[in-house]
Amino acid sequence: MLKQSLQQKLLQKLSPQQIQLMKLLQIPTVGLEQRIKEELEINPALEELEGDQDDYKNEEDDEFSNTEDEEVEGFEDSEHSRDDFSLDEFIDDDEIPSYKLNIKNSGEDDERKDIPISGTLSFQDYLSTQLGLLVLDDEHYQIAEFLIGNIDDDGYMRRELAALVDDLAFTQNINTTEKELEELLKLIQEFDPPGIGARNLQECLDLQLKRKYKETHDPVVKIAMMIVEQNMEEFSKKHFEKIAKKLDLEDVEEGDDQLLKDAIHEILKLNPRPGNSMNEGQRSIQHIIPDFILHNSDGELELSINSKNMPELRVSKSYMEMLAEYSKSKLASKDKKEAVQFVKQKIEGAKWFIDAINQRQHTLVTTMQAIIDYQYEYFQEGDETKMKPMILKDIADKVGLDISTVSRVANSKYIQTNFGTLLLKSFFSESLSNDQGEEVSTREVKKILEDCIAAEKKGKPLTDEKLAKILKEKGYNIARRTVAKYREQLNIPVARMRKEI
Repeated sequence: MLKQSLQQKLLQKLSPQQIQLMKLLQIPTVGLEQRIKEELEINPALEELEGDQDDYKNEEDDEFSNTEDEEVEGFEDSEHSRDDFSLDEFIDDDEIPSYKLNIKNSGEDDERKDIPISGTLSFQDYLSTQLGLLVLDDEHYQIAEFLIGNIDDDGYMRRELAALVDDLAFTQNINTTEKELEELLKLIQEFDPPGIGARNLQECLDLQLKRKYKETHDPVVKIAMMIVEQNMEEFSKKHFEKIAKKLDLEDVEEGDDQLLKDAIHEILKLNPRPGNSMNEGQRSIQHIIPDFILHNSDGELELSINSKNMPELRVSKSYMEMLAEYSKSKLASKDKKEAVQFVKQKIEGAKWFIDAINQRQHTLVTTMQAIIDYQYEYFQEGDETKMKPMILKDIADKVGLDISTVSRVANSKYIQTNFGTLLLKSFFSESLSNDQGEEVSTREVKKILEDCIAAEKKGKPLTDEKLAKILKEKGYNIARRTVAKYREQLNIPVARMRKEI
């Protein structure tokens, strides 16, 4: 049975302006520049401020805010129109072409904002060029081109030859065999860079060593070949004693087997991804642009926001004048009403966007200053052992913002300091208690852990149990599993994988 009833609900909804601000807060400086460019293209009432900013005051804004409602209301209620008014007055077909307003000359001190990218040969083209130097019939050349096309960016042939035989039959109507593909692949494996066309890491290293041994006949390289061909599993697990025993070499525990050391060093010098040597020039380098800049002037920390390439924005004067003219004209046609609403909407959107940008800058500076005040001792010297434990709530309470807002500020933002450009997220860490009951940051513990591993004997690296014992002696009562977790967060391998001879 249907019923009608009155209900009261208390709802909290974000306005479009608040949503826009939240989106602007979480994007870094590079993304903000692109976002401003997009808004300039979308909203014609928004424009860059050229020249002196003092020339543009808020008189138009005040006049617009005081008169727009009553004038538009008077415009809608009016039954008369001016015959001498036309939209053509605001559309000038004889405007000066844009190319006449630009100059192509540039001074020596002009800043170049583009990032040059080298235009070298691609990896596949480089291999095809070498293929052209071989004497092959048309069918074999076509098959070899097909093989090159199946080599990935790392330089490996990941696909099975049997699958390639089927692909050649179905796609290019070429009947071949795995043996024939194997012979052509061996020809390709003679190309530069060494190790190209290998099916796995073992074959890749072996190809490089064979070529080097063919050129040098070095006995160290020969032992390295034996290690890769016969003891790859032991080498990957760093079981050097087993390798020495199998190859009938001296005991590596004594540290006097220089020949084995040189052979292992020879393997470590090889390139496990030979294709990358060609692709590096093709990849665009991602430059980190800091959002904040911190200067230390004789112990006094000065924070500034990086707005070097940020354009100054303003509401278009022509659109403000256009709205004023529309309002004074007392027009009543439907088209003119829609024109007024369009202009008004674009002006309001421009004002909202400018306010959101200004509020974003203010929020960023306020939050970053709170972080600097909280971690003042750390920012003085950059010593991680002086970093205090800090979570998002600590900064949110200090600046009077929500935790989610502080999280958006810290997301993907960098600060440039005298000791490096750092991610804001790295300043946040949990706390733990030492023997004296003091709260210390986990970053401090990780720093001590890094120092211990850096100072260890590479022949006998410290295990997690020994690291936990060292930390306990320093006053940090941490379990072995916690040490393993911190070590993994620092991207440090286990003791066995850190072993060297």
